[in-house]
Amino acid sequence: MIDEIIDNALREDIGEGDHSTLSCVPETAMGEARLLIKGEGILAGVELAERIFKRFDSSMTIDVKIRDGAEVKAGDIAFIVTGRSRSILSTERLVLNFMQRMSGIATQTNRLTQLIEGTSAQLLDTRKTTPGIRFMEKWAVRIGGGQNHRFALYDMIMLKDNHIDYAGGVSQAINRANQYIQENGKSLKIEIEIRNEKELDEALENGRVDRIMLDNFTPEEIVRVLPKIPSYIETEASGGITEETIRSYAKSGVKFISVGALTHSVNCLDMSLKASFS
Repeated sequence: MIDEIIDNALREDIGEGDHSTLSCVPETAMGEARLLIKGEGILAGVELAERIFKRFDSSMTIDVKIRDGAEVKAGDIAFIVTGRSRSILSTERLVLNFMQRMSGIATQTNRLTQLIEGTSAQLLDTRKTTPGIRFMEKWAVRIGGGQNHRFALYDMIMLKDNHIDYAGGVSQAINRANQYIQENGKSLKIEIEIRNEKELDEALENGRVDRIMLDNFTPEEIVRVLPKIPSYIETEASGGITEETIRSYAKSGVKFISVGALTHSVNCLDMSLKASFS
C-alpha cells in the first residue's frame, strides 16, 4: 500500500516529466540536500522519505541524523540525501508534503497523549483522514504515541447512528451484525455508537457487542453509566473532545478516547529541503 501511494503521488506530481529540472540540470550532475526543520514538534516521515528516495532512484543515499518520534526544533537537520541532482529535485516536494503533514499529526498526537498521561485511557485516531494517504496519517499517529482505531470499513463492524437508524434500532442493528458475521464466516469485532442512556440500556440488554462508543457523553455522564457496562465490553469516548476536556474524559475510567482532530485538523510542521555543498 505504501509503494502504491508513493507511485501514484509521483505520477500526479511529475506526469510526463519534471521540465523545470530537465531543462536546466545536467543528467550527470550529483548533489546533496539537507532536510531542515523550521519549527518545534515531533518528527515523522523519515522512514517514508527514505523509501520515496530509494523507490524513485535506488542509487540515492540518506544519512539520517534524527529518527521518527524524536523531538525537533528549528535549525535541526533530520537527514542528508545524496545522489543525482535531478532525482533530489523531482522527489523534494513529495517528501516535504508527507513529512510536514505526518510530523504535524505526530506532534498533535504527542501533545494529547501527554495530557492523559498517568491515566489508563488510550488515545485513538478515527477514519477522518485524507483520502488516499490514510496509511501515512495513521502511521504518524503511532509515531506520536497514539494508537490506531480500525483502519477502514473492512476490518471492524462499527454500527454508527445512521446504521442504527436505517436498521430500525439498536437491537436490530446488533442482531443483524451478528447474523452477518455468522453467515459469512467473518472474524470481526462489533462496536456500537450510543447516543443516550436509553440506547445504552438497549445495547446492554442485547449484550452481543465488543465495544460501546459513548458519543457526545460528558465525562460526568460517563462516570455515571460505566458501572452498568460489564468488563468484557470495551468502552470508548468520542465526540467533540478537546485539549481542554480530554483529561477529564481520561479520568472518567473509559478505556479508549477517539479524537478525529488528530488527523483532520492539524498544523503541518514547517521544514524544507535545501541544497548543500560539502
